[in-house]
Amino acid sequence: MSGGAVASLPEGLLDGGVWFRMEEPGSASGARRAAERLAAELAVPERRIADLSIVVAELAGNLVKHAEHGRLFMRAVRTDDQAGVELVAVDTGPGMRDVAQALGDGHSTVGTLGIGLGAIMRQASWSDLHSVPDRGTVLAVQVWPGPPPTPAWAAGLVRPLTGEPVSGDGCAVREAAGRRQVMVCDGLGHGPLAARAAQEAARGFAAAPAAPPSVVVEALHRALGHTRGAAVAVAELDPAAGVVRYAGLGNVVGAVLAGGGARRGMVSLPGIAGHQRRQIREYEYALGPADVVVMHTDGVVDRWDPSDYPGLLTRSPQVIAATVLRDGGTRRDDAGVLVARL
Repeated sequence: MSGGAVASLPEGLLDGGVWFRMEEPGSASGARRAAERLAAELAVPERRIADLSIVVAELAGNLVKHAEHGRLFMRAVRTDDQAGVELVAVDTGPGMRDVAQALGDGHSTVGTLGIGLGAIMRQASWSDLHSVPDRGTVLAVQVWPGPPPTPAWAAGLVRPLTGEPVSGDGCAVREAAGRRQVMVCDGLGHGPLAARAAQEAARGFAAAPAAPPSVVVEALHRALGHTRGAAVAVAELDPAAGVVRYAGLGNVVGAVLAGGGARRGMVSLPGIAGHQRRQIREYEYALGPADVVVMHTDGVVDRWDPSDYPGLLTRSPQVIAATVLRDGGTRRDDAGVLVARL
């Protein structure tokens, strides 16, 4: 790709991310061009843009040819010294019975050449995959200009209501003065005004004092006063103490999932950040080394059972979140999922 000027990207593609429906051959080429523009705006070197183009072409092509209800999520990812592109491919296709075999070049279940997954893994800086026969596959990859950073300890994904260009749900992650904190919010309603509330919540979360979750939620309540308001929840993972501290207002759902699949719910109190705050209380829950914290908005229903997904809770936060969003998210509302682990 030439190093000249590039067209401006749609709002939200740089950091919030966008979803592409992979159902027609033309959608694959559209996703590839969007990835190239995104990488150029992030000042990714041309050599790595070429690698990214291969990754997107293979991911999108596989979804179009073989997947059912294939979707491709794309966004920028950043560290203090570099920026890259993250892609998450989601489908409800036949899945893989032998992932290791499927990753080898030359393997194909449909008579094609079978080099796609191998090419993706070689060109990507980082990747993670989970697949269940008859349920589908989730594959997350990142392409960085230089050596990839340490894999993320937390990640979230949001998806707008069908027919809306933006989502009123939001997720954010931060490390502030040694505190590992995550936030999930659900702007009231949907559409641009709900999305604005979610954006303000993310800004308020980044600017909040390095303090316990209850103090952060109080700061978010003040920050959202000029918006239509939102349900919000903040969790803090403390590896040294082996606990997660949690505070929430409204109907954000939080839970600790044990390695064996047992679920312990976390308590959010009634209210709307920015408008109705009866009380903000903080609760503490035990958190083991193999446990996973999952938080989601009311656009995701708890109809998925971790025991139906062998090995899922050992995968990356991106793959877990995308799986929950795929199988628990509704199309009648914005949906957001965040996953964090020690």
